[in-house]
Amino acid sequence: MNLRALKILFPEQRQFGVEINAQAAAELRKVVPPENVFEMSILDFTPPKTFDLVLVKGLLIHINPEHLAHVYDLLNMSTGRHLLVCEYYNPTPTHVSYRGHNDRLFKRDFCGEILDLYPALNLIDYGFIYHRDNNFPQDDITWSLMEKR
Repeated sequence: MNLRALKILFPEQRQFGVEINAQAAAELRKVVPPENVFEMSILDFTPPKTFDLVLVKGLLIHINPEHLAHVYDLLNMSTGRHLLVCEYYNPTPTHVSYRGHNDRLFKRDFCGEILDLYPALNLIDYGFIYHRDNNFPQDDITWSLMEKR
């Protein structure tokens, strides 16, 4: 959905996506050229290049904290200019019961951790999406836009 929206705004944009779910990857191939869809776990992804915009939304919350440093490295390596992170926020790391499991959803200050690890990234904007927004209803998430210096 996010890539569809970006394509409307920037029709000439070349898009790529990493998607672990086969059904979602098939849908993604309807929007993104099939050769630009990496159907795999982010943990197995090797960035083929850097990208002007790297967007993660609802991904980091599902990464086991033991693997976050690796994923942060992948995001940083992939980012040529902007990194946009849209995730649940909590000032201290915590886990939330998700579909009967206690090890599938984590909240923390993802942006703060990324900024602490990569001094070349600079926070340029951030905001909050409220679930009762009448125009753009979503979950309660925080978004953070960083730029590589």
